[in-house]
Amino acid sequence: MKEKLGVKLFFRSKPVRLLTSLIEGPKYATILSKEVDLTYSHTVKLLDQFKKLGLVDFEKKGRIKIVKLTQIGEEIAKALDEVFKRLRKIK
Repeated sequence: MKEKLGVKLFFRSKPVRLLTSLIEGPKYATILSKEVDLTYSHTVKLLDQFKKLGLVDFEKKGRIKIVKLTQIGEEIAKALDEVFKRLRKIK
């Protein structure tokens, strides 16, 4: 998927897409990496950074971690999603 110039100019698209893909609800890191087209290790690295910023939480189910947005993470993800939508409309 080609991003519009405005989106590329203002944001690193994959970390933003990773965060905004959690708006739909909690997901496994492997699912997120496939949706955003990142390696699993890069996905985990970004998710760890998001955790340090208080944007996501991990819930362990056996050996698997489920990733979900915190309250502030959800607010930021929705705001970024709205900005992305508006930037895509710029011609």
